[in-house]
Amino acid sequence: MSSVPVASIPVQRVTVPAGASKEMAITGAREEVRVKMNRMRLRIASRLKDAQNTYAMLTTFNEVDMSNVIEMRTKYQKEFMKKHGIKLGLMSPFIRAAAYALTENPIVNAVIDENEIVYRHYVDMSIAVATPRGLVVPVLRNVETMNYAQIEAELASLGEKARDNKLAVEDMEGGTFTISNGGVFGSVFGTPIINPPQSAILGMHGIFDRPVAIDGKFYNAPVIMAHGHVTLSDKREPFGEMLMVEIRPIMKVALTYDHRLIDGREAVTFLRKIKSSVEDPRTILLNI
Repeated sequence: MSSVPVASIPVQRVTVPAGASKEMAITGAREEVRVKMNRMRLRIASRLKDAQNTYAMLTTFNEVDMSNVIEMRTKYQKEFMKKHGIKLGLMSPFIRAAAYALTENPIVNAVIDENEIVYRHYVDMSIAVATPRGLVVPVLRNVETMNYAQIEAELASLGEKARDNKLAVEDMEGGTFTISNGGVFGSVFGTPIINPPQSAILGMHGIFDRPVAIDGKFYNAPVIMAHGHVTLSDKREPFGEMLMVEIRPIMKVALTYDHRLIDGREAVTFLRKIKSSVEDPRTILLNI
């Protein structure tokens, strides 16, 4: 601690310009910079506000156990790379699952046009991509006909175009459904906004280890008897056989939908179909 008396410390005087108020003297060092919004940001702002003003947006949530997807990638990544020349990522299982769920729940892939509902018997998937210039949503066409390798190749191509600012207008037009993956930035939870003129959007979030009670798995827990002895119970009773709890990689997912067109039952059913198809991709092969 300094031993110099406070009164003896020299203080530099601050001169207030003529005509300036005391408030200006205090806050003058704080700067503000005004920058005109570029055309992309103006377009994004306009579309998002239009979506809020037009749609009756509601969001439903679920959780996806990513254990099988992670295991699949670990087990087959080298063979996948060798055969297709591209890595197997996390987006393709969700895109494939969403396409399957859309064919099973066509109302989510539909759109309102004035007083009519337009059903699309194809799936053009818009994928939200963050670029230095702003958010863009290139479209994968006819995703319902693609396998994982084709999806990954198309994602890589569109991603490269987006980063190099080479996306054409036709690359971003005509999507029927959007997927936004905030998990790449560490998002835990969120409610995405519908991408007009579509009727729904899926939001993916980060994968985090969480304790999960595993249905159908039990273990024998010790039971303390009245006389003080500890034994194991073979019956499903309090402090007897207990549900097994395991640490699993869990992703929270959110589906925002237009409630004017899509009922809650349909939205929940659709999101559960995505969940089951990602957790067990064999359900797509078996069409169940």
